[in-house]
Amino acid sequence: MTREEQLSGCHVTMQTLLVATWNAHKTKEIGQILGSGWNVRDLTTLVDAPRVEETGSTFAENAALKAVAISNSFPELVLADDSGLAVDALNGEPGVYSARFAGEGATDAQNRSKLIGLLKTLPAREFPARFQCEMVLAHKGEIQGAFSGTVEGIVVAFERGDRGFGYDPMFIPAGYDQTFGELPSETKNGLSHRARALTQVVAFLQKAGVQEFKEFRSSE
Repeated sequence: MTREEQLSGCHVTMQTLLVATWNAHKTKEIGQILGSGWNVRDLTTLVDAPRVEETGSTFAENAALKAVAISNSFPELVLADDSGLAVDALNGEPGVYSARFAGEGATDAQNRSKLIGLLKTLPAREFPARFQCEMVLAHKGEIQGAFSGTVEGIVVAFERGDRGFGYDPMFIPAGYDQTFGELPSETKNGLSHRARALTQVVAFLQKAGVQEFKEFRSSE
């Protein structure tokens, strides 16, 4: 059985999921991991979606803030993902500031450039680090479940590869010699922090069954 079949299960109906993000890269990756049995939408498809300030001190807190706020405004089952890179030598930075490490509105390239600059001031050439993902499912303002995924590895003070997004070109997962920016998306999506959290999300929904989540599934 392929990973897509494992994640999609044996459903013959389409599972709809609203992801609380405007990040098209994240939405695409989640859709790829879940497979063709899922209808993955994000906030770019909605009118007047609220902007949620990420004031939490942890990924889990920020994911919960986004999930609850968005699910209060829209009827669908909402999945919020807060994730980022933690580098041991930098006391866990960028951490919850991964998406805005170089400042509000910073691009992925600007964030990587700041990280590279900091790492180059240190004596080592590679640095233990991990990608962490926290996901929260919510419906009508109520949290339904929380899920975690982590992948260990190292970061290097340069970029390799043009696949993926964010810090992918700098991160080499444990057991590999290529960065997430170099590895095929199928490989990355089989071991990433986001894939590990999503596997738990899918298992939760499958266990909950049609009775609880009937309204989130379209007809055949």
